Amino acid sequence: MFAPWVRALDMRIDAIGPDGATLSIPVTDDIARVGGIVSGQALATLADTAMVFAAIGHYGEFKPVATTNLDTVFLRPGAGERIACHARVVRAGKAVLFADATMIAEPSDKPVATATATYMVP
Repeated sequence: MFAPWVRALDMRIDAIGPDGATLSIPVTDDIARVGGIVSGQALATLADTAMVFAAIGHYGEFKPVATTNLDTVFLRPGAGERIACHARVVRAGKAVLFADATMIAEPSDKPVATATATYMVP
């Protein structure tokens, strides 16, 4: 269901349920920029995808959702072995869903970014 460039991030679903979803990606040379830190594009993609999985967990089944807004705040360089993203649905209406996410560097357990998104539910 996801584009090849999203799948190329090698995301792992670590948890999914009614309270949200946790996905993680390995820190590799393919997604690093100068200084060996994870690129903002990879972090934003991780957050968006994790929030989509949080919606799946919320609904208990796959429902297509379309991102209408994605805001990402970068707090510190993403480095380490993996970046974990904890996402949850803040509110789900009939036509619009709101979600947020926090990305944590592993093994340091330090937050590297946060994101919020709005999704249209067709």
